[in-house]
Amino acid sequence: MPWNPQGDGRNPWGGGGGPWGGGGGGGPRGPDFEDIIRRGQEKLRRAMPGHHFTRGKGIAAAVVLAILAWMATGAYVVDANEQGVVLRFGKWVSTTEPGLHYHLPYPIETVLLPRVTDINQLQLGFRAAERYERASHREVPEESRMLTGDENIVQANFAVFWKIKDAGKYLFDVRDPQGTVKVAAESAMREVIGRNPIQAALSDKREQIAQQAQEELQRLLDSYGAGILITQVQLQKVDPPDAVIDAFNDVQRARADQERLRNEAEAYRNDIIPRARGDAERIVQDAEAYREQVVDLAQGEAKRFTEVLGAYKQAEDVTARRLYLDTMEEILKSATKVIIDPVAKGAQGVVPYLPLPELGKKPAPAAGQTGGNTR
Repeated sequence: MPWNPQGDGRNPWGGGGGPWGGGGGGGPRGPDFEDIIRRGQEKLRRAMPGHHFTRGKGIAAAVVLAILAWMATGAYVVDANEQGVVLRFGKWVSTTEPGLHYHLPYPIETVLLPRVTDINQLQLGFRAAERYERASHREVPEESRMLTGDENIVQANFAVFWKIKDAGKYLFDVRDPQGTVKVAAESAMREVIGRNPIQAALSDKREQIAQQAQEELQRLLDSYGAGILITQVQLQKVDPPDAVIDAFNDVQRARADQERLRNEAEAYRNDIIPRARGDAERIVQDAEAYREQVVDLAQGEAKRFTEVLGAYKQAEDVTARRLYLDTMEEILKSATKVIIDPVAKGAQGVVPYLPLPELGKKPAPAAGQTGGNTR
């Protein structure tokens, strides 16, 4: 019920200026809402042609149109390189992927569309020069100086490439994403460099160190809930400090000579030891063969002796005679004399013996003597 349905300023409670009394009619009066609505209807009726809409229908149509227009403001499109971060009264409530989406109209909900495919680069230990600068880059020693596992100091320049992995965490869980990446990258690289000797960082394990640093950095950022993905870590330059680089080069040359001499010694050892092992194996095998030969001969002699003993027990005279003949044959087979038993039958008619083997063993006469006899 309006305060003044007649529009004459009178109060239904009588007298005062409100339901609690007091005040008279000289106080400030509140806005007349019916008058405001009436004037709005007149303006809407003049704006619409035909003037055939009634007052109630015109208000309803206007309200419906206004509500539809307000609701339509909640539709939004997320591009392929973006993520939609929906905020409800400023609080992050959801993250949407590329495509057509809808959120409650403003001011209930709003949406942020950060680009998540852009690759960001962070330089540590150096800064790339601008176009107008002559130098190619500027060194930042406080970022690049690190301690190796063998307690040497190196200057390591490296670059970190990263992008947004989760837009909601990136926007609301970390106050300074780029600063967080910088501090975490320095910490990860110092930890990995500190686990390796200086020679590994300078030469053969640079790619391995960069890969380990990337994994360690990603682990740190995931533990922070930063919503950042590290795509690559490039270890661009690793050098000793400028103040000691000459002495360091001398040490490196000495280490190279040491390595060369060690390799030569290894080659000599690899040549000598196999040959010594081969000779030792050959000697062992010869000894084994000699042992088997001697054992076999001894066993053969023992077996032969046993067989002869058995035969001797069976026929002593015949066996003794045979042993005597065999022994004499063994003794006299290399003798130069011929012994004939005069008692033997037919010994009287023996042809005179011509010692042909002895004649063949005599030395031939000298050439001068042969020539003189010929004349």
